[in-house]
Amino acid sequence: MAPILQTENLTKRFGELAAVDNLNFAVEKGIIYGIAGPNGAGKTTLFNLLSGVYSGRGKVLFQGEQIDSLRPYQVGRKGLARTFQVPSLFETLSIYDNIRVGAHFGNHSSNEDEIIQETLKFVGLQNLANEKGEHLSLFDKKRTMLASALAMNPKLLMLDEPNAGLSPREINDSTKLFRKINKQKGITLIVIEHLMKVLVDISDEMMILHNGKKIAYGLPKEVTKEPQVIEVYIGAEHAQS
Repeated sequence: MAPILQTENLTKRFGELAAVDNLNFAVEKGIIYGIAGPNGAGKTTLFNLLSGVYSGRGKVLFQGEQIDSLRPYQVGRKGLARTFQVPSLFETLSIYDNIRVGAHFGNHSSNEDEIIQETLKFVGLQNLANEKGEHLSLFDKKRTMLASALAMNPKLLMLDEPNAGLSPREINDSTKLFRKINKQKGITLIVIEHLMKVLVDISDEMMILHNGKKIAYGLPKEVTKEPQVIEVYIGAEHAQS
């Protein structure tokens, strides 16, 4: 089976700095693919390249089609959606209307209200549907952003630091929701996460980035045991603490 997403020599430079450096990787359909690495490793830059926010060199193939020349809205309509580390939503709109934006953008042929109601229930926000974004907790803002992305009916969903700033209980609820999205909806997930234990727990495969390069890839529990990963990632985290 062909990968749902793959890159070929993907590169993004900011002046002399190669934020993503000749990166080759592939994500199989239906899995949760974890990405980790120290600050500045190129993780969010990679998401920006995949989603059309940045242009670079090399190729991005989604479901066998080259998409690296497309604009973000065109990438979204191909079936690739994303969230952001800092919640991005319409603060003056209700949760319902935020999700309606995603449902409308997703070009559904079915009734938008049905999609919104189903999505609200799926993420557990049905009792807050009329609350405005500006009044929500961080956790509920993240769930609203996620719900809006789900309403687009994506084939692949990229989550950028979805647990940042959350409490242990909220992180536990979030990871349950990610598994539910993957298993019940059949959506492939790519998750950037600093919490290694969480990432190992939810990922089927994992890649470690450092200075824009892939330094390790494989089964999560095996990847975290590699000496270079321990030195570059885990060692760097301990050094900061």
